[in-house]
Amino acid sequence: MPRTCQNGSSSPRQSASFLIMRTGPATDEPNRTFIETARRAQIAAAAIDTIAEVGYAGASFARIAERLGISRGLIGYHFAGKDDLIKQVVHEAAEQAIAHIRERVLAESSGPGMLRAYIESNLEFMRDHRNNVIAMIEIARSADGRRIFQGDTAVVNAVGALEALLSGFQTAGQLRPDFDPHAMAIAIRAAIEAASPLLALDPEFDIDSYSREIISVFNLATRATDTQ
Repeated sequence: MPRTCQNGSSSPRQSASFLIMRTGPATDEPNRTFIETARRAQIAAAAIDTIAEVGYAGASFARIAERLGISRGLIGYHFAGKDDLIKQVVHEAAEQAIAHIRERVLAESSGPGMLRAYIESNLEFMRDHRNNVIAMIEIARSADGRRIFQGDTAVVNAVGALEALLSGFQTAGQLRPDFDPHAMAIAIRAAIEAASPLLALDPEFDIDSYSREIISVFNLATRATDTQ
């Protein structure tokens, strides 16, 4: 039997907003100035490119500073250590993906349309941000990185948020009512995430073709009998 949304009063659109909500601050520290925030984002972006190039272990403050043309001490001023920087890297990567997905998903009004946009925009973001993909894989391979991922709200909530979206559209009669939204959310996320190592290993991997096939598979698996 399909699970129901935890909040039975939520509309499908509200579920979609939850799915692509902002992740909030990366740390519990006080608010920073605009310049400090911008500098931290710049360092995190350089860290992503450095990790993608030399791996997690090789991405020292010195290497990242060299890429930016700044002193290692300036990175140390903004980040307490490598853990602190990697938390920001994971947060920045999630924020970038959410910003890309949000517009695409909320442009749709139907269950099938939102699901298609969700899958397509996830894979499209991977295609256009291959360094992010490689960096996240490198981080996840390390013990410290796995711990950081486990504490990231956006990463932890990905399946639950998608489950809420699917359940909401089931209730609205826009998706097939007899599938388990939890199991389906796991399957969809697994299919999306399976593209990451393929893209990381092969820059010529045809992720657009993969996206079309995955969209077709899950459209057939979830669509209501009267939905085209």
